[in-house]
Amino acid sequence: MSDDRTKAMLFKHPEYIPVGVGLLPAAWMKYRGSLDELVRRHPIVFGEQTGERDYDAMAKGTYVSGEHVDDWGCVWSNIRDGMEAMVTGHPVSTRADVRRLRPPAEIRDGFEHGFMYLRLADLRGFEELMIDFAEEPPELRMLIDIVLEHNMRKLEKLLANREPPGIVHFGDDLGMQNSLPMSPDKWREYLKPCFARIYGRCREAGFWVYMHSDGHMHEIIPDLVECGVNVINPQFRANGLENLVRVCRGKVCVNLDLDRQMFPFAAPGQIDAHVREAVEALGSPEGGLWLSAECGPDVPLENIEAIATALEKYRGYYR
Repeated sequence: MSDDRTKAMLFKHPEYIPVGVGLLPAAWMKYRGSLDELVRRHPIVFGEQTGERDYDAMAKGTYVSGEHVDDWGCVWSNIRDGMEAMVTGHPVSTRADVRRLRPPAEIRDGFEHGFMYLRLADLRGFEELMIDFAEEPPELRMLIDIVLEHNMRKLEKLLANREPPGIVHFGDDLGMQNSLPMSPDKWREYLKPCFARIYGRCREAGFWVYMHSDGHMHEIIPDLVECGVNVINPQFRANGLENLVRVCRGKVCVNLDLDRQMFPFAAPGQIDAHVREAVEALGSPEGGLWLSAECGPDVPLENIEAIATALEKYRGYYR
């Protein structure tokens, strides 16, 4: 598929910026019917709603309190229903363990969040992985290769069961609050080839690539575009609007994750101004901008309403 056709499909929207809001299970469990009423008032943002919800059963998988063990043997611990767990048990805690590691025998459908970089950290533990990147033992390359080859097997299964064109979605949190966890050069040496191989295979098969990443990672967004990313889903606060304008505008379609760190504390008017600022900075009549937001139980109902209202108001800004 030509780059021109890709740009035509992903950069242009005829009239409206695509918008959406994700609500964590814990928000549903807290606000219950009041949130349902709010959602039904904004079908453009939340979609048409049908049926009834069991608010106490909204949490699934690792969003349920307790401990969970995934296919790789990582232990996830959760102390609150409706919020995501974190990995507390790392099955490859020593370099000797890397040499004994075997990937899961079952090839599941789709890609879990944290399929590449975060999988390395979940297996080794963050501090041990950072020491590996600093000291560069042979086990680091071995670990990366094991995870990458498993991902390639998953990808081939996915591609065999889908017809192009379409979008393949990936999520891997590459950044921290204020920086990458390693230097951009170190990321390019060890991790960029992994993403290039995975995303390049998607593009070769006629699919577009959507990538979500939490954290500060604007320095490597051009690299991800080189790897084949068509739509990038970065966080506003961690990257800064000016940085995102510089590396993204006119170069890659952005699904901007609006500033979830301000939502619990902002006044509705501040939320309106925030959404407008993002639209004016990253949007254009030619397109290339989507807007999304995520709300947990710490966001007041009036602010969830303000987010939905602002998205409805500014999605037609470039009509």
